[in-house]
Order: sequence, then C-alpha cells, then structure tokens
Amino acid sequence: MVEGVEGSHTDPNIVVMLIGNKSDLRHLVAVSTEDGKSFAERESLFFMETSALEATNVDNAFSEILTQIYRIVSKKAMDSADDGAASAIPSKGEKIDVGKDVSAMKSVGCCSS
Repeated sequence: MVEGVEGSHTDPNIVVMLIGNKSDLRHLVAVSTEDGKSFAERESLFFMETSALEATNVDNAFSEILTQIYRIVSKKAMDSADDGAASAIPSKGEKIDVGKDVSAMKSVGCCSS
C-alpha cells in the first residue's frame, strides 16, 4: 500500500488521482471500493473507478483532473493579478495554438511502438 502520498514534500499545485482500474472485473477485485475511497480521502486524493473495456468513467477521470488543474491555474492567476503582476496565463477566449506540441509528440512516437 502507498503511504504518505500527500506529505510535506508534495507540491500543493499537483493534482493526484487514485484510479481503481478494471472495475468491470468485480470478481477479481483486490482492493474494495470502500478501501480505495477511504485511502484517497485520508491522503487528500481524488478517487474514481474506471473500466476501459466498458468505457466507464475513463473520460470522467480525465475531465476531473483537467477541472482540478484549471481550478489551481485560475486561482494562481487571480492571486498574481491581485499582486499586480502580469499573468502569462491566457485570458478567457484567447486562442492557444497547440499544433506544434502535438506534431512534435507524433514525430517522437508517443504512446506507440
């Protein structure tokens, strides 16, 4: 079992989620849902069970992580705006071109063999 995930050495700006994978295989469960939730709660983690086979909560897990990252970035932007500092965070409605980043990942062969 993992202990001390949220300790004194963890950056508070990092979002950590505990995923219980393969929830479609209930008969082979090694850790109960209750134990997973309890551990995540103790360690201040987000918890979700997923099944790629049944397409259960996979999109929701990514959405939750992105929502929490957005919340942290937005809070930092508001804090820096309150301090009078210029923010490097795009304003609402501003377009962000990620084409270069995506094409660079494809040329490296991310996630494929």
